[in-house]
Amino acid sequence: MSAIKIDILNKRFPGVGEATGHLVIENLNLTINPQEFVCLVGPSGCGKTTLLNIIAGLDTDFTGEISVGQVTKKSKIGVVFQNPRLLAWRTVRQNIELVQERFQNAELIDELLDVMQLTVFQNVYPERLSLGMSRRVALIRAFAVNPDLLLMDEPFVSLDAPTARQVRDLLLLLWEKRPHTVLFVTHDLREAIALADRLVFLSAAPMGFVADIKVSIPRTERNNEQAIEEFRQQLMNEYPAIKQLI
Repeated sequence: MSAIKIDILNKRFPGVGEATGHLVIENLNLTINPQEFVCLVGPSGCGKTTLLNIIAGLDTDFTGEISVGQVTKKSKIGVVFQNPRLLAWRTVRQNIELVQERFQNAELIDELLDVMQLTVFQNVYPERLSLGMSRRVALIRAFAVNPDLLLMDEPFVSLDAPTARQVRDLLLLLWEKRPHTVLFVTHDLREAIALADRLVFLSAAPMGFVADIKVSIPRTERNNEQAIEEFRQQLMNEYPAIKQLI
């Protein structure tokens, strides 16, 4: 797997009374190393979701280039949205199998269901799932395509703290068993520290870099709330500008 390179010269949205439109992203360059877990942290409305849509190929109206692996068109990208987006008329397993129609891999699905503690719910329809369980199904569906890059757009938003922590722990367990390159958007700095190898802080639109920081806490200590808080305070002291972003 080659590095993922993001080079966006500009991205604009049409604006009333603006001849050239509203500038959302300008001169954004980012490289993500293979199997690296990177969290994007920035204020609401800065363009984080827009950036993920561009990388996923859902928004092609921009100037620049996205390179995922050596052959962009053949690269596989998994996406986990804020809303799980499960099909109500399909069971849990059928929702997952939907993304595998061209390469059925029952063993992989079985493994993912087991890691996410959903094996006994595989024949259940989404209406019987809690929000936390639905988000776990969405994670499985994204991993099931064995992606070159996994994009996650605040996937744990609206979950209560205990449920969010449980799903985060399961995500890390799944990621450690099957490492993928991950680009994860969040506004929760503690969540970002608990998950990421690197934190990339972004400014308000037009989006720009504020800081790119390696998380130095060993992964064996990521469940230690005191260690997370001490690292967060350290960041605040060393990079005062990030206080306005979270």
